[in-house]
Amino acid sequence: MKIDSGDTAWVLASAALVMLMTPALGFFYGGLVRRKNVLSTIMHSFFILCLISVQWVLWGYSLAFGPDKFHLIGGLDWVGLNNVGFTPNADYAPTIPHQAFMLFQMMFAVITPALISGAFAERQRFKAFVLFSLLWATFVYDPIAHWVWGAGGWLHNLGALDFAGGTVVHISSGVSALVAALVLGRRLGFGKQKVEPHDATMTVLGAALLWFGWFGFNAGSALGAGALATSAFVVTNTAAAMAALTWMTVSWWHKKQPSVIGAAAGAVAGLVAITPASGFVNVMGAIVIGFGAGVVCYLAIQLRERIKVDDALDVWAVHGIGGTWGALATGLFATVAINSAAANGLFYGNPRQALVQLVAVGAAWGWSIVGTFAILKFVNLIVPLRVHEDEELIGLDLSQHGEPAYASIHAN
Repeated sequence: MKIDSGDTAWVLASAALVMLMTPALGFFYGGLVRRKNVLSTIMHSFFILCLISVQWVLWGYSLAFGPDKFHLIGGLDWVGLNNVGFTPNADYAPTIPHQAFMLFQMMFAVITPALISGAFAERQRFKAFVLFSLLWATFVYDPIAHWVWGAGGWLHNLGALDFAGGTVVHISSGVSALVAALVLGRRLGFGKQKVEPHDATMTVLGAALLWFGWFGFNAGSALGAGALATSAFVVTNTAAAMAALTWMTVSWWHKKQPSVIGAAAGAVAGLVAITPASGFVNVMGAIVIGFGAGVVCYLAIQLRERIKVDDALDVWAVHGIGGTWGALATGLFATVAINSAAANGLFYGNPRQALVQLVAVGAAWGWSIVGTFAILKFVNLIVPLRVHEDEELIGLDLSQHGEPAYASIHAN
């Protein structure tokens, strides 16, 4: 195996792009919360970047991608990056250094628990957040990553298609977010007082930076600079644009005005939905996937509001449902004309693929629900998940971090 400098450069650049997505998520989420909670919300994303970067090199990468154990988890052979050097690994990326692949996958592991933080924004104790995130990354994310992407993983062996993380990243985080919202309960005054985003411009900036970073997320998953990366780049942009147009149009029809935040959320929903399919579908498939994301994710928010679940920043609706739609749509629109190493979907003569995708979706939902519920209950035995009422009222910026996001308007 020979290292290809072009492939290596692209994967390293893509890793940097994906890294940018986590602070971008902080801006996206930070703009949506109230002024008194913006710093704590951004801190969730920034801190996760630090925490999981260390967890990944110590044991996370070994559990997710290390030598297979029972088709369920990687072993501990690569703890501390032992035997993860600069020689390419034939199972994962034969043209780049093994550590380059590890680094690229690290950034996926980082952003996934950060996504969950939107569900419990404005009310979770920071100590509980730290412990939960570490346990969740280890016991929920790492096993699912191994099932789908690890050499020997059972869903990988079954033939499940997930190019860049529809099941591994988005279903796991979105479904876990729903569980977290239910376990933590509603914010004070939920449903009685209107909670307005404190800075919509920050949210749009975050969405734009997420869109930018997503090219590394999806096109980088080709693990080489070539035709497949190009195709993934094109369909990613197309699906995001289509979903933004669709969401804005649907919300315009529903609420009589074109929502700026709706357009931003729609773009993110489209990016989520195309993620599992990005290396397998053509442009027309991307158009349909983007359109579907704009509709189903918007409807999921209406459902969430109707049943009065306080998933504060709609992580389940955008990531859980968007990821589910994208994973299932991959089983419909995948074609070997785009990726000869993959499989055709239902509309290209292979109905089995649709069933395999359904199994993968069910497995990701089930493990995420059970694992997240168990971890939250365990954490609550050690440190209360929620802040006290008075701490929630003054805001998490001051009660958890002792720092305001903005100087007082009365200050000099």
